Amino acid sequence: MTDKETNYKVKSNEFEFLFTKEEIAAADIVKKSPGVYHILKNHKSINAKVVATDLAAKKITIEIEGENFEIEIKDRLDQVLEKMGFGLVANKLIKEIKAPMPGLVLEICVANGQVVNEGDKLLTLEAMKMENSIVIHNTAIIKRIVISAGQAVEKGQILIELE
Repeated sequence: MTDKETNYKVKSNEFEFLFTKEEIAAADIVKKSPGVYHILKNHKSINAKVVATDLAAKKITIEIEGENFEIEIKDRLDQVLEKMGFGLVANKLIKEIKAPMPGLVLEICVANGQVVNEGDKLLTLEAMKMENSIVIHNTAIIKRIVISAGQAVEKGQILIELE
């Protein structure tokens, strides 16, 4: 298989596999129930259960015959970014939340020391007569809230520091 044919690179524990879209489409996989799949490979029946998923990192943990496998899936764009040296950027932890635009802080939804999870609302920022919810994109701990409700902020200004 050449690089041009490869659409997906899949790492499982220390092993790496390359697949085309056609090979994936031809796979004999049947969904038995949510998170449980039946796979036929070389006339062998395999049951696989999804144990955990991290969609942002494109990682899945599956269980086959009592053994867990950490699966990491990279599409063509992920592979190109990795070759350019940008593959590790997504794994870096964010230490600060900055104002994406100038505006007025309407509401602060977190407190110092609070644990926040991906998708949690941190604050509401009014800009150009629109309310914008600022959410977190990974799990973190609020180290320090730098601003207060009612305060005007500039683009790029630090709003919240994270641990």
